[in-house]
Amino acid sequence: MSITARQVAADVLNRSRSRDGFAAELVDDAVNAANLSPQDRRFVTQLVFGVIRRGGTLDALLKPFIHLPTHAVQDRVWDLLRLGAFQLTFLTHVPKHAAVHETVELAEHVGAPKAKGFVNGVLRRIAELTTDEFTDAPGAAAVPFALVESAPTHLERAGGRGSYRRLTKPVLPDPVTDPAPYFAAAFSFPQWLANRWLKRYGADECVRLGFWFNAAPPLWVRVNKLRASRESYRIQLAAQTIEAEAGEHPQSLRFPQHHSIRDLPGYAEGDFAVQDHSSMLVASALGVQPGMRVLDACAAPGGKTTHLMELMDGRGHVTACDIDPKRLETVAALAQRMRLTGIETVLLKDNEEFPAGPFDAALVDVPCSNTGVIGRRPEVRWRLKPNEFEYLIRLQTRLLILAADRVKPGGAVVYSTCSIEPDENEGVVKAVLRGMRGLTLEAEHHSVPGRPSDGGYWARLRKAKA
Repeated sequence: MSITARQVAADVLNRSRSRDGFAAELVDDAVNAANLSPQDRRFVTQLVFGVIRRGGTLDALLKPFIHLPTHAVQDRVWDLLRLGAFQLTFLTHVPKHAAVHETVELAEHVGAPKAKGFVNGVLRRIAELTTDEFTDAPGAAAVPFALVESAPTHLERAGGRGSYRRLTKPVLPDPVTDPAPYFAAAFSFPQWLANRWLKRYGADECVRLGFWFNAAPPLWVRVNKLRASRESYRIQLAAQTIEAEAGEHPQSLRFPQHHSIRDLPGYAEGDFAVQDHSSMLVASALGVQPGMRVLDACAAPGGKTTHLMELMDGRGHVTACDIDPKRLETVAALAQRMRLTGIETVLLKDNEEFPAGPFDAALVDVPCSNTGVIGRRPEVRWRLKPNEFEYLIRLQTRLLILAADRVKPGGAVVYSTCSIEPDENEGVVKAVLRGMRGLTLEAEHHSVPGRPSDGGYWARLRKAKA
């Protein structure tokens, strides 16, 4: 018996809630198992990522019409309410009657046939709440909908402006009198993170970040410079009528339209790796040269590892370490696809230190809050807790110190995160510089989300010569 896209989406949301992996992996596994058409695959991705990203907004719209305590509604029924509300509010190409009917029919699939009437009643109220009118002004009766598409390609060129869908009545906090609750509900962020960012960035920048993180992130690839130049690969893409534009990094290409990675030309031959523009800057910052011995302290899934080997023209040695055996396998698999040798993977056991070295240079891409990549990992906004920062900062500090100890005098260490939190970024670097003599800050860089890609940070430290 065939399975529908909506059924697959409901099942993936159920698995995601149990923290059984990130949405991207779960969707990929589920659509492959269901043998869906390309169109249905895209629909599943749109539904799953949309519901996870906009969960806080959907709850704010739903709760006025649910006269039960939240805990009294089964988790899988709540998934259906969110799925239906997402289609009614954010997918204008789905007819309202279809969104309601098809979602109600999912009740049997999730084992809650008696909830059909309840789901139907609530979703009909949501259908009545959403209008077909749009505005460029926020308000208690206006839901942030989408980025303005009139400006070409990048959000920064659109100035971060977005459109808002009008509602028939106010159900959101007032953005003027209650800016933090409004940002949390309208843009779907936990209240503690809304408070944190509003204090740091102010309302205008938070709105820009909200629109950026709630939009589908752009696809970037890094052209393998050992196999092709960026321009020759662009010609290869153009021959198949695939558009790509060059980014600031000399190996970067951005695709205005999304594509199946494995269907792009040169995938099997290792002509490119999927990697965000901001991530490409990190390995380049280390300044490696052919013949170097390099430590990649937290290597999985291998994007930066393979980039280091490319930057050494394939002549050198990278010791790629990680504590997760499955993720470490992805490093070896990517190196094999990219036709790169000289990469040695090392599985570290709990609290085991890095190989002794000495190394000419080290990259420490530490575990972090991931707040710079919330668009790609939508679960982060809900899984991250404010009390985790203390643990993360201790771990990040320890890893940077250990890696710096493995680098020979005169060598460089690059510390990097995909976080936009200062205490994980320059805060850690400053603390290590205070505690380690002979280590100096040579350069640092903040990647701002949406300008033009993911958020993140890197700092290059140099050890004094003996």
